[in-house]
Amino acid sequence: MAVSEAHQVATRRAAVFFLIFALGAGIPAGAQMGNNPTSASNPFFGSVTLEPANDELLKLTLDDAIRRGLENNLGVREAASAQQALQGERNEAMQQFLPTITLTGSTGIFEHDLAALGFKPSLAAVFSPQVPGGGPANFPLITRDALTEGQIHFSQTLFSGPVIAGYKAAGAAERSAYYARRSAEGDVVQEVATEYLRAIAAASDVNNAKALLAEDQLALDQASAAHQAGTVPKLDVLRAQVEWQTQQQAVIAAENDLDKDLILLKREIGIAPGQKILLTDQAPYSELALQTPAEVRAEAYANRQDYQNVQNQVAEYRALRSAYRSERFPSLSFRGYYGVSTVNGAGTHGNFAVFGTLSVPIFREAELRGNVAAAQAELNAAQSRLADLREQIDEQVRDALLDTAAAGKLVDVARSNVDLARQALSDEADRVKAGVDDNLPLVTAQATLAAAQNSLVNSLFQYNVAKLGLARAAGVIETEYRDYIGR
Repeated sequence: MAVSEAHQVATRRAAVFFLIFALGAGIPAGAQMGNNPTSASNPFFGSVTLEPANDELLKLTLDDAIRRGLENNLGVREAASAQQALQGERNEAMQQFLPTITLTGSTGIFEHDLAALGFKPSLAAVFSPQVPGGGPANFPLITRDALTEGQIHFSQTLFSGPVIAGYKAAGAAERSAYYARRSAEGDVVQEVATEYLRAIAAASDVNNAKALLAEDQLALDQASAAHQAGTVPKLDVLRAQVEWQTQQQAVIAAENDLDKDLILLKREIGIAPGQKILLTDQAPYSELALQTPAEVRAEAYANRQDYQNVQNQVAEYRALRSAYRSERFPSLSFRGYYGVSTVNGAGTHGNFAVFGTLSVPIFREAELRGNVAAAQAELNAAQSRLADLREQIDEQVRDALLDTAAAGKLVDVARSNVDLARQALSDEADRVKAGVDDNLPLVTAQATLAAAQNSLVNSLFQYNVAKLGLARAAGVIETEYRDYIGR
C-alpha cells in the first residue's frame, strides 16, 4: 500500500470511528431521545425489518429482544459494514507483498513503413551480402506481418518500508473497526434492554391505572347508592364522578405511552411496527454486590471496546508515521515475463525479460518532513483522546456506581411507601364501612396508593437502568447484562 493510500485508510477509519463513537457510545443510558426518536437522527433507533406484520401475537422475552437487536439493528449493521470495508482495505494492502501474475495474449496484422523507420535501399544493399543468396534484388520498404503472442508476467515487491508500515496501519484500522462494532453491540444491548424495561414499566402503569379506575367506579357506585338512600349529599357523588373521569384520562394516557414505547422497541430490533407483541418478562429485581471504583475501572480497561478501539487508533497512526519515515529507505522490486510469439505462422519462439529495480530517494526532504509532521500530529491527537478516555471511563464508572446506589435506596423507600399507603387505604376503608368517614378520604387514600405504586414501578425501572449503565461502563453488558439486572 502506498503512503497516500495508507493515509486515506487512516482518514476513512477516523471518520468511521467518529461516527460510531459519537452516535453509539454517546447514547446516554436509558435516555429517551427526543419525542419521536428515529433512525434519521440516530441509526441505533432503526433496524432492518425482515418480515411483515401478521395477525399472530409475538411473545418476546428480554433475551429474544436483545438477540433480534444484535441481528437487525441499523447501528450494528453500519458498524459491521465499516469493518467489512476495512477488511477489504487490509486485503488490498496485503496484495503489495504477494506476487502479481498476469497472463496476456494478442494477435494482429501489422504493416510497417521501413523507410519511415530509417531503412533505405542503400542500407539494404549493405546487409545483402550477409544474407544467403545475396538477398532480394528489390527490397520492399512496405512490409506486412501477422503476429500472435502470449506472455505471462510476474512482479513482486521484495522490500518497501512504506508498504510494510502501510500494511500495519491497515491491520490496526481493521482491529479498530472490530472494536467499534463490538462497542456498537454494547450500545444496542443497553438501549434495547432499557426500552424493554421501559415498556414493562409502562405496562405496569396501565395496569395500575385500570385498577384505580375500577376502584373509582366502585366508589362512584357506592356514593350514588348512598345518595339515593339519603345518607350522603349530591356533592359526594359529583366528587366521585370527577375522580372516575380523571382516572379514565390517566388510563388513556398510559395506554398511549405504552403503545409508543412498544413501537420504538420494535423499530430497534427489526419487528414491523404494526406487529402485535407481548412482553413475557416481568420487571426483574436483584440486589447488586458492592463494587469499588477501582475494581470496576480495572474491569473497564480490560473489556471496554471503545477503549481498545482508540488504542488501535494510536497503533494505526503510529504505523502511518512509520510509513512516512520509511520513505527515505530504498525499495527493491522484481519484475519479469516469459512469452512465445509466431510471425506469419512461421513457427514459434520464446522470449523473456527479467529485471530488478532498486529505488533510492535522493532528495525529497521538504515533502517527507511535512508528511511526518502531519502524521505525528494525528498520532498526538489520538494519544490525547486515549488519555482523555481513560479519565472519562473513571468518571463514567463513578457516576454509574453512584446512580446504582441511589436508585437502590429509592427502591427501598418506594416499597416502604407502598406498604404504608396500602395500610392507610385499608384503615380508611374500615372507617368508611363503620360510618366514621365519607368516601372522600377513601378516594384520597386510593390516589395515595396509586402514586406510591407508580413510584415503585419507576424506581425499579431506574434501578435496572442504572445497573445496565454500570455494566456498560464496565464493558461487560453484552455477556453479563442478566447478572446485573437479575432474572
